[in-house]
Amino acid sequence: MTANDIIEQLKEMGSESTKNIFIKHGAKEPFYGVKVQDMKKIQKKVKQDHELSLELFDSQIGDAMYLAGLIAEPQKMTKAQLNKWVKNANWYMVSEYTVAWVAAESNYGWELALEWIESDKEHIASAGWSTLSSIVAIKQDNELDIKTLKQLIDRVVKTIHSSQNRVRYTMNGFVIAVGSYVKELTNVAIKAGEKIGKVDVEMGGTSCKVPPVVLYIEKVQSKGYIGKKRKRAVC
Repeated sequence: MTANDIIEQLKEMGSESTKNIFIKHGAKEPFYGVKVQDMKKIQKKVKQDHELSLELFDSQIGDAMYLAGLIAEPQKMTKAQLNKWVKNANWYMVSEYTVAWVAAESNYGWELALEWIESDKEHIASAGWSTLSSIVAIKQDNELDIKTLKQLIDRVVKTIHSSQNRVRYTMNGFVIAVGSYVKELTNVAIKAGEKIGKVDVEMGGTSCKVPPVVLYIEKVQSKGYIGKKRKRAVC
């Protein structure tokens, strides 16, 4: 199956109703409006294919770029390829999901995430925070730099409300992720959440809301899921 074959399938799977929903969430042309569950039908056939994922991402078609992340082989991604992906990501579902997931599973996730969060470009900085969230979700605590994670939480507390829109959202998500997946830092994250309070993010007129840090982590605690890692970031 070639990239062109897949793009034709995506075109047929697209719908105006889904497209309109994605537009409200910031999607930019060109894209067809394909539901993720339909993309996964293609993923099931292709499984993983590094070269094909690169071709799909380079198409700059939103649906194909998202699918590229689902079929990527993160361990084969080079630093240059990941930087190219984050630079060319054209809306947050690509930058904060596709790119972040693949980066987190790659050999360069941690170092690139720390670079990306320093960017003055909103989509790159938000991709960096999302990558960090995915890293803490899949790596065992003894593989993580706990000291740096604490410092990053302190940074969020101090800067979240003055940060760019999507950066605020992903910073908030980072504190939730650390509190949920890193047992040693659960209480640190809860205290940070208390200081952070309500986070305002413009959601493009959608009904989406920013999850409150403390309530979210406490819900994870009540279910006994604190520290329960995920097998993969890509989902």
